[in-house]
Amino acid sequence: MYKLLIVDDEPKIREVIREYAEFNGYEVEEAGDGMSAVGMCKLNHYDLVILDIMMPKLDGFSACKEIKKIQDVPIIMLSARGEEYDKLFGFELGIDDYIVKPFSPKELMARINVVIQRRNASAPPKTDVVTFGGLEINKAARTVSVDGTRVELTPKEYELLFYLIENRNIALSRDKLLSDIWGYDFFGDDRTIDTHIKNLRNNLGPYRDYIVTLRGVGYKFEFED
Repeated sequence: MYKLLIVDDEPKIREVIREYAEFNGYEVEEAGDGMSAVGMCKLNHYDLVILDIMMPKLDGFSACKEIKKIQDVPIIMLSARGEEYDKLFGFELGIDDYIVKPFSPKELMARINVVIQRRNASAPPKTDVVTFGGLEINKAARTVSVDGTRVELTPKEYELLFYLIENRNIALSRDKLLSDIWGYDFFGDDRTIDTHIKNLRNNLGPYRDYIVTLRGVGYKFEFED
């Protein structure tokens, strides 16, 4: 399921977009200003961001610049201003589309679908085997090797490792790790994550430092290609 972030200081607009997006099978999160949106992008991965321009605390253009520093996520910009200058400036910042208010929610959904499909078509093909130096993970076989030696992980350790790798270089909160890997009905706490991270690091040996602790936030798998 693709995840959208809707950023607009008008609750009614967020509500309309959410209603149509969820009807079309998208998972949706909301932010009421640019500053909140940037903070959410530091903690979560999104498949597309819908970003209003005129907002308090941090305008859409500035928020776009900051979000692009965090993750390469497609952005559709909304604005009551239809001037050519605003559109051109938005595209120079790397946005994927620009929609002028008032807009048709059905048209917005169509544009969202096109942007995501276009991004997926241009993405490199995924492989079942990923390597990071001497660390090799085979997703299909569910195996992990360290410098050519197979290491045994528990099912949850493997899920945690591969989730971190799929979202590498992205900060992941403990709550997100718990909800996405253990599920919302799990009656554990943050220590569950910390314990599994400790065991996972021990198994990774010389590559343990790829898993970085973010104090007060959570963890991320850090590796620069």
